[in-house]
Amino acid sequence: MSRSEFVPIRQLNYQVRCWGAPRPDHVPLVLLHGWMDVAASFQFVVDALTQDHFIIAPDWRGFGLTPSGGADAFWFPDYLADLDALLDHYAPGQSVNLVGHSMGANVAMIYAGVRPGRVRRLVNLEGFGLPATRAEQAPGRYVQWLDGVKNLADGALQLKTYDSLDAVARRLIKTNARLGTDKAHWLAAHWSAELAPGQWSILGEAAHKIANAQLYRVDEMLAIQRCITAPTLMVEAAEDTIALLWRGQYTRAEHHERLRSVAQLERVELPDCGHMLHHDQPQAVAELLERFVL
Repeated sequence: MSRSEFVPIRQLNYQVRCWGAPRPDHVPLVLLHGWMDVAASFQFVVDALTQDHFIIAPDWRGFGLTPSGGADAFWFPDYLADLDALLDHYAPGQSVNLVGHSMGANVAMIYAGVRPGRVRRLVNLEGFGLPATRAEQAPGRYVQWLDGVKNLADGALQLKTYDSLDAVARRLIKTNARLGTDKAHWLAAHWSAELAPGQWSILGEAAHKIANAQLYRVDEMLAIQRCITAPTLMVEAAEDTIALLWRGQYTRAEHHERLRSVAQLERVELPDCGHMLHHDQPQAVAELLERFVL
């Protein structure tokens, strides 16, 4: 099992889950969780690993046990700066094997492009980026962001609470039908907390629901991806998550075209899994990781 450490960085007390111990001849394995998830989510994959690894997995700011400092909005570059500071703490002057899921994979891809010397191997688990945007969308996006900040202050974005841990587990199974009851209950205990008697709250701040004020620029992302020097493994679920989420606004074919900008890329599709492939197929993910990073 993991041990929990709290690291003071950037005016926040960051919670980091660690497995194993650092060794001079071992490259640290860094695991980055996705949106509305927590670092403990990787436990099933860690259990399936066969080799000794020093593993660190942070709860991003405003998720899990890492506070946000009272933020009423979140900015993507902050995740990069947080990761940079965490690597300075755990692996100063050393490259790491960097693995991210979903939002965490998007952070990992950008970080590997802007800090290529810090990443030895890069693994993207279901991290696709966002649909392309046009400059004409900018005014409306800023309006959406301003309205979101107001709605948060008015309490309109509050997350649903649950009357028991079992109810949280049922919520997880509803989102992912492949998730077994035992895994769902284990995850529920790390994904939520009883912050008031009989009231279980998700450990993710409501401000994460506010759409970013700045548009997603595909040309900028491609320029960053062209700077990635680490061999990169893209792992996709057989279930077409992009089609389910974006309904034609963005396609898997577009994503594959963007990946052409990554110099050393291997792409693998895992059967019988969805977006939460590290829950659905932890053994297969663990095997891919160890084959790729060792």
